[in-house]
Amino acid sequence: MPSVARIPTALPAKTAGADVVVLGADGAPLADAEVVVEQTSHAFGFGNIGFDFLPLVGGPAPEGVEDVEAFGTASSLDLETLSDAWLGLFNQVTLPFYWGRYEPRRGEPDRERLRRTAQWFADRGVTVKGHPLLWHTITPSWLAGLPLDEVEQLQRERSRGLTAEFAGLIDVWDAINEAVIMPVFDNGANRITDLARDRGRIATVKLAFEEARAGNPSATLLINDFDLGSAYECLIEGLLEAGVAIDAIGLQTHMHQGYRGEEWTTAMLDRFARYGLPLHMTETTIVSGHLMPPEIDDLNDYRIPDWPSTPEGEARQADELVRHYRTLVGHPSVRVINAWGITDEGAWLGAPVGVLRKDGSRKPSYDALHGLIKGEWWLAPTTVRTDAEGRIRVEGFEGGYRATAGGASADFGLTGGDGAITLRLPA
Repeated sequence: MPSVARIPTALPAKTAGADVVVLGADGAPLADAEVVVEQTSHAFGFGNIGFDFLPLVGGPAPEGVEDVEAFGTASSLDLETLSDAWLGLFNQVTLPFYWGRYEPRRGEPDRERLRRTAQWFADRGVTVKGHPLLWHTITPSWLAGLPLDEVEQLQRERSRGLTAEFAGLIDVWDAINEAVIMPVFDNGANRITDLARDRGRIATVKLAFEEARAGNPSATLLINDFDLGSAYECLIEGLLEAGVAIDAIGLQTHMHQGYRGEEWTTAMLDRFARYGLPLHMTETTIVSGHLMPPEIDDLNDYRIPDWPSTPEGEARQADELVRHYRTLVGHPSVRVINAWGITDEGAWLGAPVGVLRKDGSRKPSYDALHGLIKGEWWLAPTTVRTDAEGRIRVEGFEGGYRATAGGASADFGLTGGDGAITLRLPA
């Protein structure tokens, strides 16, 4: 039997194994030799937003463009503190392309700053996602009063143009955000809501996907929503019947009113998994302070001057995040978990949802997640010995790995259950 390198805990839905034959530079099996095997990346998407990096990496905002998140303020943390913490946990980033912020004046998009920020993440091996191409909130004021046909054409040009311009750098997009409520949502002068009301949900979603696909045929395109009930299910069913090519279903879980628990989460995932599409947990939050009152229907209605993180809340958050991530990673259909904020400063609604406090110090939840992502679910450097045929056995989470022997290294990947790999070390 070959010597085995394996992670401490196996989750069948996300793990794989392989018999690896290690060859020397001369092509002969490296028999009875010590080999160090280590993991280099996760295939599973552990994500977070990167809004705070825009002014730090992309540079100052052009006049009229705000640095802030949809409803908050940008972090004042320095790049070293923020990047060390961010890259220590996450491998997928969501960047903001809200139309009203991206193009506050017609024909003057904030393109280069977003490109620089996306490139900064890509250079560090992070998968970049754009959010969102079509949404009825944070629309540019100059859309108001335009005829619906012109609004539709502009939206088509935006969806197609952005995916084409950023192809190869940003290949994952929320094609449309919150389509369930889009035709009926009243937030003042809003021509996207008017467009969705006039064209209908299915036609609007179809428009979003077709144009985004035309701009980048290889992109991964999501539908994304906070409505996790039957209305969203019915919309998805109608879209699939209409032939709309959805690549993944986005599910928002902002749990400002408390953790919903394993039973609720599993039942919800099972309902959406029946469509046979990957599930992305696109917006996940669990607070480390007091909970929002349960009678609040629209989370945006809860506005208070200060929402502090507390020791008791931080202990609860750490426990609940671990429970939540275990449930999600253990489900066979979930492929991405994206947290909505790494730090409490500038967080949506001012809620303490980050794994960092406002001053950049790490909460217990940071260490708890690190213990999963880079501990329990990560193969640390492990020394194994090849058998007479140069074989070793490697079992771990799907992702990238490296084998080193005699100072020479070669990379390989684990994916799709069980397999066999022949690995030749360089001279």
